[in-house]
Order: sequence, then C-alpha cells, then structure tokens
Amino acid sequence: MNASGLVSQLTRRSGSNFYYAFLTLPRPRREALYAVYAFCRTVDDIADVGQERGVDAATLRRQLDGWREEIARCYAPAGRPEHAIAQRLAVAVRTYPIPREALLAIVDGVAMDLDGAAYETEDDLYPYCYRVASAVGLAAIEIFGYTDPSARSYATNLGIALQLTNIIRDVGSDARAGRVYVPRQDLGQFGVTADDLRAGRYSEGFACLMAHQAARARRFYRQAREAFPRKDARSLIAAEIMGQIYWALLGRIEAGRFRVLGRRVTVPAPRKVAIALRCWTAARLGAVASWPGMAA
Repeated sequence: MNASGLVSQLTRRSGSNFYYAFLTLPRPRREALYAVYAFCRTVDDIADVGQERGVDAATLRRQLDGWREEIARCYAPAGRPEHAIAQRLAVAVRTYPIPREALLAIVDGVAMDLDGAAYETEDDLYPYCYRVASAVGLAAIEIFGYTDPSARSYATNLGIALQLTNIIRDVGSDARAGRVYVPRQDLGQFGVTADDLRAGRYSEGFACLMAHQAARARRFYRQAREAFPRKDARSLIAAEIMGQIYWALLGRIEAGRFRVLGRRVTVPAPRKVAIALRCWTAARLGAVASWPGMAA
C-alpha cells in the first residue's frame, strides 16, 4: 500500500467522528487532512500503546523526538521524511500553510501524557487541551481555507470544547490507564476521588462533577460559535460538522446522566450523516447551520 492509501485507510478504520467531516472536502484538501489526522493518531499511539505495552518513558520520549525530526524534514526545502505518514504530511505542509508550531505543539501535548495526567485547576488543564486539540484545529483551518482571522479563535475554542467532551466521555478508561484529566480542584469540590474514577463508582457526586465539566465544554462551544467567521462558512463546513457531531455527543452523554464509566457513548452513524448533510446544505445556501439546543 502506498503512503496515500495508508493515511486514508487509517482514518477510515479509526471510526473517527472526523471522517464524516472529511468527506465534504475536495480530494486534495481531504488527502491533506488525512495526513494530518494520521500524524496525530500515530503520535498519540506512542503514548497510549507504548504505555500499555510497558515501554519505558525514556524510549517513548525518544520516539517523540524522532517525530520532531520528521516535522523538521517536512519543512526543510530538501527534506526527506522517513516514515510513510510523514511523507504524506510533507506533501500537505508544502501545499497548504500549516504552521510548524501547531504540529510541534501536538507532539508536546502527547509528551505531557508520558508522566501521567494530573492537573490541579482548569487553567492548568488548558495548555494540554490546546496542544492536543486546538493545535489540530489551527492546522486544519489552513487546509480548509479562510479569509477572516477570527477563524483562528474559532478553531482554538472549538478544539478546547472537543477535547473537554473527550475527557468526559473517556473519564473512566483514562483513569484506568493512569490519567485523570479532570482537575483535582473539581474532584475535591464534588467529593469524587481518582480511585472512584478508576473503580467506575457512579454516584450523584460524579454526575454533578461531570455536569460541571459539561458546562465548561459548552462555554467553549459557545465561544467558538461566537467567533465563527460567517463569510468563510463554505470553506469551514468540515469544522462545523466536527463541532456539531461532538456537540451531539455531549448531549447524548448528558441525557444519559453521565453514565460513561462502564461504556463508551457514541453518536450513531446515521445521525452523523444527517448532521453532515444539514451543515453542508446550510453552507451551500449561504447560511450557517443552527446548533440544536444552543441559544442564539
């Protein structure tokens, strides 16, 4: 399989919410997004899979350093990346103005996981969310294309919202893997411990704790919507689809009273397709699709 086929297959097999958004893009932009997404998944697996297999942190850090070197090769005029995914990433960064600092931030975010996640406050958690999510958005919008600089604020806030939604959805499995992204300050406020999360102890306190996290995520969704550059609505269709699928995911989690400790909540594929079609249709008509349940 060639490098192009590898990155697109990785995206399809992942079952990612992003795949449905990518389908709306013209092929060159879609292939570039596949490359960025495959890069993100591959780097993320260094921490996730590596730690599951008991690989020591020093070895994993060397692997991340190897990806920093691959990024440098992607941007060097005569650079020759070695990894198949890095080769496709090089094509993307030479075609679209993807900022190098965004790709490096993603690697830095993964490196933060190697010591086990622990954050005292919301402010302490923010840099992690920015690196592993907002930086992805800032890379993606350069591929989508935009004219209004507010698109960068939109991508940053939407990335934080998406990552906070992921943290809520995966709070149990993350805790069992030794990572607790919920700020300790919030755990203490609602009387929930890291051991409760690891053991999957559902309680009223846990539900209130997760409702507090959801309210925080909703704040960032609203900020993203407020920053959305309407004149770039057609080029940012894919971003809107991603946002609305995750918004729907958060709604499903809330409707189930945050029973996420023993199962992974998902948005059914037909609903994802419906969201994608609604956003695409609105943009083609020069409008912006409404966000169900979000006040205007």
